Amino acid sequence: MPTPSPSKDTTVLLALAACVLVALPAFADSQIRIVRLSDVQGSVQIDKNTGAGFESAFVNLPITQGTQLRTGDRGRAEVEFEDGSSLRLTPNTTVEFSKLALSDSGKRLSSIHLVQGMAYVNWLGKDDLAVDFSREKLGIDHAAHFRLDASTQTANLAVFKGDVDVEGPNGKLSVEKKKNASFDVADNDKSNVTNKIQEAPLDSWDKEADSYHDQYAKNNTNSPYGYGLADLNYYGAYTNVPGYGMMWQPYFSGVGWDPFMNGAWGFYPGYGYMFASAYPWGWLPYRYGTWAFVPGFGWGWQPGMWTTFVTVPRYVPTTATQVTALVPPAGTTRTVTVGRGSVVTPAMSSRMTVSAGSAGIGIPRGSVDNLNHLNHQVVKSGFAEVHPAPQFAATPVARSAAAASGGYPGGASASASRGANSGASSMGHSGPPASHSSGAGTVHH
Repeated sequence: MPTPSPSKDTTVLLALAACVLVALPAFADSQIRIVRLSDVQGSVQIDKNTGAGFESAFVNLPITQGTQLRTGDRGRAEVEFEDGSSLRLTPNTTVEFSKLALSDSGKRLSSIHLVQGMAYVNWLGKDDLAVDFSREKLGIDHAAHFRLDASTQTANLAVFKGDVDVEGPNGKLSVEKKKNASFDVADNDKSNVTNKIQEAPLDSWDKEADSYHDQYAKNNTNSPYGYGLADLNYYGAYTNVPGYGMMWQPYFSGVGWDPFMNGAWGFYPGYGYMFASAYPWGWLPYRYGTWAFVPGFGWGWQPGMWTTFVTVPRYVPTTATQVTALVPPAGTTRTVTVGRGSVVTPAMSSRMTVSAGSAGIGIPRGSVDNLNHLNHQVVKSGFAEVHPAPQFAATPVARSAAAASGGYPGGASASASRGANSGASSMGHSGPPASHSSGAGTVHH
């Protein structure tokens, strides 16, 4: 008996069902999430569960469930979650991302294990977070900002904003805003709460990094996500391109630049290879939306397609463009670099040259005031000399010393204090205007 052919209505329904399936978030069946390694300074290593152990980490590497990060003597790192919440690691710190998942209702669930060292958490409260340290576990579902450190002798929780509940061998402990809780590891984590928070050397780094995100990610109307948004607004601008609509383009892109010329392929068990851009702004444009080449404008990114996380960036192929970097390697699990590969933030110097085609590589976050203005200079002459200010240093005194010496004390890379008004560039509006920062770098044409 011949198999009946589907009716016209059935074909339409099947087509609609296929479209719905395509629109579902990536990895929805496994309910696994992926977050961003958003900043790397100095020695930072990552274990991606490939069986190869720890390897060098670089900016924009995806972080999946089970991943471990550790910083060296002069290393620092920042991780951004989807809603813009952040985790910052100080030197000699190790953390494991025990859970990065979705609940049945679609709520994002994150669990982090602080193995050792000190970390700062600025949680915006849109999702749930659990953190394990020593014998304790804290859980929050609201906005909170706190510092956590753990060693073999003691553990400390300093709460800057919000209230944090901790559970351990001695029951539940509520730590209010502007209070510090210490735990004696040798005495079964016996706790003591005080009204004074002892200042730590990297508190100012944490505060200034938060200010950077607050400044450049506010008034978000273009993306349902917060991770990577501040970097887009600092390093580039949107413009309305006839026939295409609103498109984003990095400053200093220049003729001949394409977004796939610098980066690396990182292998992840269960996912295969994922492309990581070497550009400091290179997260959102490589996970959502589409790249397109526009004659007379160059490469630009069009936001959208927020329902699907992609491991390989989307682009619109044309006869005028040829992209060869977007071919995942086969038969190996090693990291494979493209172009300049995974660019490590350089040690701060008293001057640097910004050239057309660099697209922001080599410019640490916030290190130069008003990149829009600098971009105009580079467009005119092809390059400009910059005297960047040190970024996110340990203390005001350390920042002054770093500025005087042209570097960051201890050898860790430095950027600058908060940048200033990006304003409207030659390519369009870059995002919300920001207040001027007297510590930002100066530019000489």
